[in-house]
Amino acid sequence: MTFQAPYKVLCVCLGNICRSPTAEVVLQHACQQRGLNVWVDSAGTSNYHPNKAPDIRSQQHAKQRGYDISSLRARQIQLADFANFDLILAMDLDNLKDLQKLQQQAQQQYAHHLKADVALMSAHDPAYCGQAVPDPYYGAAQDFERVLDQCESSSAAWAAVLAQDLQSNAVK
Repeated sequence: MTFQAPYKVLCVCLGNICRSPTAEVVLQHACQQRGLNVWVDSAGTSNYHPNKAPDIRSQQHAKQRGYDISSLRARQIQLADFANFDLILAMDLDNLKDLQKLQQQAQQQYAHHLKADVALMSAHDPAYCGQAVPDPYYGAAQDFERVLDQCESSSAAWAAVLAQDLQSNAVK
């Protein structure tokens, strides 16, 4: 991986109203805790909720843990995001497959300017390794809590990976 300041990460789920906005704020917090120059955003693979605020239940559960996601607005991922972000994190395997297809399209359009690596949010998470962040939209309170638990765990893991990678690139 090559890094330019700030390092840019995009968290992606289906609708960008539950999981990815939660992951955005939690990952940003984890990176700030480590003093990393990382900027985080979120998007959805669908355009179901354009410019909508995160689901009120996501907002409420996040707020209980000290995260404010109320000002975020849903947007759909664009091919340009693959050229503008360093890392794109999928919340589940379906979104990962969709992102990989979009990455191929972006490769055709942006060729050598494409820089985003695509990975699963839980790729480095020892507690949830390889597991999908489950969509809580049709679920209950514990489902929103699970999203927060997993986002906190996976974000801590990614922040550790990014800290190591950023430090090793600073030495070069």
